[in-house]
Amino acid sequence: MERILGPQLGAFVHALHTQHGVVFHLEDKATAITGTTVELGTGKSLAADLVVAGVGVRPRIAIAEKAGLALDRGVLVDAYLETSTPGIFAAGDIARWPDPHSGANIRVEHWVVAERHGQTAALNMLGHHVKFTAAPYFWSQHYDVPINYVGHAESWDDLEIDGDVEARDCLVRYKQGGHLRAVASINRDVASLQAELTLERQSI
Repeated sequence: MERILGPQLGAFVHALHTQHGVVFHLEDKATAITGTTVELGTGKSLAADLVVAGVGVRPRIAIAEKAGLALDRGVLVDAYLETSTPGIFAAGDIARWPDPHSGANIRVEHWVVAERHGQTAALNMLGHHVKFTAAPYFWSQHYDVPINYVGHAESWDDLEIDGDVEARDCLVRYKQGGHLRAVASINRDVASLQAELTLERQSI
């Protein structure tokens, strides 16, 4: 999770799982799966009763493409979640919208965003003309450790840690050019909500 959370939180999550008996093969690749084993590129074989494969996601845009909608690794929408064709809206994992907090067109694959998108799109289908301004949010639960993340930071040039990651009590701020882009936290729910408000009050 280092790509999203940074090296400190990434190392913490790795160590946490290792402490619970997880064995990582991060530099290796699965080359074959049989009924009882997973074969790795290094020649190792791992015994397996069950294999779960997470290979990423790709938005299904064939219908949008046939309809002539503007696309960019998803369906492009405006601040009202309306596509390039008036009267047609897109929401959830497939929609790439202009995020007012980061200034980028983003697509987020999490049910909280999809739910909030759906609410805004429905209002706009009814003619309310409401912009989608909610900061993206997700959480990740690792055993008894909850990690909350609000905002969107594909990259950052400054990472500030308030508290102690190892003590499971911290707030991590991701900044780009002096602007707050996202906040991750462990066991700091109130601070996470405050950060969400801060992000939603600032825009590019």
